[in-house]
Amino acid sequence: MEIASSHHPQSSLQRPEILAPAGNWECAKAAVENGADAIYFGLDRFNARMRAQNFTEADLPELMTFLHYRGVKGYVTVNTLIFPQELAEAQQYLRTIIAAGVDAMIVQDVGICRVIRHLSPDFPIHASTQMTVTSAAGVEFAKSLGCQLVVLARECSLKEINKIQQQIAQGEAALPLEVFVHGALCVAYSGQCLTSEALGGRSANRGECAQACRMPYDLIADGEIVDLGERKYLLSPQDLAGLEVLPDLVKSGVTSLKIEGRLKAPEYVANVTRVYRQALDQVMRKLARPNPLTPFPTREGGIKSSLSTSNNGRGQERYNLEMAFSRGLYTGWFAGINNQELVHARFGKKRGVYLGEVTRIRNEQVTLKLAAPLKPGDGVVFDCGHPETKEEGGRVYGVVQQGKEAVITFGRGNVNFQRVHVGDKLWKTSDPELDKQLRQTFAGDNPQFQRPIDVEIYGEIGELLIAIARDEFGNIVQVKSEIPVVEAHTKPLHIERIKEQFGRLGNTPFHLGTLTNHLSGNVMLPVSELNRMRREIVTQLEELRSQPKRWELNSHASFQDLLPPTSPPSPTSPSLIVLVRSLKQLQAALKAGVETLYCEFDDPRVYREAVQLVRESPVPCSLSPVPCIWVAPPRITKPGENWILQQVRASEADGYLVRNYDQLEFFAADRCIGDFSLNVANPLTADYFKQRFGLERLTASYDLNITQLEDLLTTCPSEWFEVTIHQHMPMFHMEHCVFCAFLSEGTDYTNCGRPCDKHEVKLRVDTERLVGRHRVGSEHVLQADAGCRNTVFNGIAQTGAEYVQRLIELGLRHFRIEFVNETPEQVTKTIQQYDHLLKGEITGSQIWRELKLQSQLGVTRGPLR
Repeated sequence: MEIASSHHPQSSLQRPEILAPAGNWECAKAAVENGADAIYFGLDRFNARMRAQNFTEADLPELMTFLHYRGVKGYVTVNTLIFPQELAEAQQYLRTIIAAGVDAMIVQDVGICRVIRHLSPDFPIHASTQMTVTSAAGVEFAKSLGCQLVVLARECSLKEINKIQQQIAQGEAALPLEVFVHGALCVAYSGQCLTSEALGGRSANRGECAQACRMPYDLIADGEIVDLGERKYLLSPQDLAGLEVLPDLVKSGVTSLKIEGRLKAPEYVANVTRVYRQALDQVMRKLARPNPLTPFPTREGGIKSSLSTSNNGRGQERYNLEMAFSRGLYTGWFAGINNQELVHARFGKKRGVYLGEVTRIRNEQVTLKLAAPLKPGDGVVFDCGHPETKEEGGRVYGVVQQGKEAVITFGRGNVNFQRVHVGDKLWKTSDPELDKQLRQTFAGDNPQFQRPIDVEIYGEIGELLIAIARDEFGNIVQVKSEIPVVEAHTKPLHIERIKEQFGRLGNTPFHLGTLTNHLSGNVMLPVSELNRMRREIVTQLEELRSQPKRWELNSHASFQDLLPPTSPPSPTSPSLIVLVRSLKQLQAALKAGVETLYCEFDDPRVYREAVQLVRESPVPCSLSPVPCIWVAPPRITKPGENWILQQVRASEADGYLVRNYDQLEFFAADRCIGDFSLNVANPLTADYFKQRFGLERLTASYDLNITQLEDLLTTCPSEWFEVTIHQHMPMFHMEHCVFCAFLSEGTDYTNCGRPCDKHEVKLRVDTERLVGRHRVGSEHVLQADAGCRNTVFNGIAQTGAEYVQRLIELGLRHFRIEFVNETPEQVTKTIQQYDHLLKGEITGSQIWRELKLQSQLGVTRGPLR
């Protein structure tokens, strides 16, 4: 694998922390005992894994005491959007977390970052991957909010991580960076996935992901189903495994390596944490090669023994990771984009270790050539290429080797052999022996993973012996002997004896790291006194560690101090904004008399033509306003992609629909409107974007229902906002290119032949299987943008027409409708309907019924429900 070189010399290498997930107490203990430097966990509210068991606020003091006693940090996830009426509750929640001495909060919502910093000037904030940071501009944005660390989007390659590091080092935005190193990969950019919201009313931005990416899909190109054989899971990536690029990640200078899995079992946490702990220790030994006089700072801990193995080295590591949980393991986007590798599309659920292909079935015995170890008691599943159906499998009863093949038997009645076929693949899904070994790593009360303390010894004849001990957190204690050092006549106190006595740290959280001897002359001190000093060091360090962090907390501060002043509704009439995605749609909208037009085209070069078309369009009369045109750059901007933004600006449009942090910076001198991707869900977020960046308007988050939207409009000036009332919800927005992966043999845009320019593609899934909404076989539109990123648009348009009159009463004046692949005739008809609605000539219920009946245009109520 070819990885871009980094700009970090080896002399400046820092050991990144291993950050492990914890959905409950057992998982926390599993992480600690297997070498995690920090854990992240959610509480019972406002976290992106609401299906996890999670901790409660009442657990925090005990949990943080345990973690700090063991030398481990604890980060709380508050990584969801927060709605206006939740701000008071959220503020109290934040106060509790800060007062409990938590080490940091992982945050998505811009407004919540502001509240935390207002409550406490020094409490650490980590910008969640839900903030969709893909560039140095994103890091700078996070820093402006008071964040101390940024979790980069999973889609960043090593080359891009190095570029971001280089750019933030040159500017004033340097912050530590964290990356995901292992676990499930979302196919959509975190913070930008609206699939669960669109299909089931469950928001991924609220911790309620319905995992639509793991469903089977049909690929429909130009109206015909493409035969992809067994490949049905077109949006289900393999799981991320960054093990083989660990040295490159260390060289890139990232501060934290994050393991995904707050919904996983403690055995998973123990397994994966242990693998990465041992691998990182090995990498640091190879990369650092410290001068013995100036030891490299180390957090190598006391994993006292390896798990018993059937393989060796990397083979065993991969086996353990595959048994932990695997949909297939891959380096994700670290090595760049390879659309043929990321999604194999054959299944979307856990498989485990591949054992081989069935060659013979006879007398309820299965024969195959084993590709991995198998023993009685292991669990297996037969894969006939239809993972959506019930699959056969069970516990193995016997394994008999016959030459190069193995004959496998099962308990009577455990497997229906009529449903097993020659050619089926066999996977090992369970290894009870490995699970037992893993459980033993975190069983019992005594610490099994120990962390280093460094000790310095000072003393001379006639004086008291002094021992100074430091741990990794900077805690320092000094212990003196109770009797003075005397001259040794026979057995002076050698360094080996001191190491032996001070190294006896069993059943404590510590092991002896470095020992520095500053003794003068041949001295002697009884062993019993050395032992007493050692015990005193342990007691004092444990006491220091167990004290909660004391962050500043302003008891008088309130989120209400940050609320923007409200203003009376504007007397102006409501206006209709139309977003189009083709020139033909634009022409239809112009003929319909639309005054504010947005364009989102896959090729930004066409914006020049669109602007010219609008500028040259005839105006009905001298009193009619000239239409204005705003154009949209792609939703994601990565390092090296400013050429796309330059193409967008070259259109010389009236303004720009900005979607991300780079665009806020790039178009700072232009007229700008903030789009839905900025996730504006509360007044504090709205105020930040409006005031700091001078945006003319903001698009309200698509996660808001009607009640929450009303709350937003009553806690902010309503003229700040526009609301999308008709659209095909942009569900998945992803780096993964379905066109390239399944309509070409290419790996990326350089060799795919651009099938996106040649075919109209839709994806079809039985949505009743997903959410029970009885929309069977919806065909969702797939489009690529200038950065080759794909968006899946809901095949069924959604309308909020029934709420328009109420929103007008609240002062809202800007209403947006969006088109994807509608014909000019459909565009004209829909615009006319909404124009009548805003003028009060028809009701929202009428427009819903009429549009639903329109040929080829299905409409459902939403997203405001």
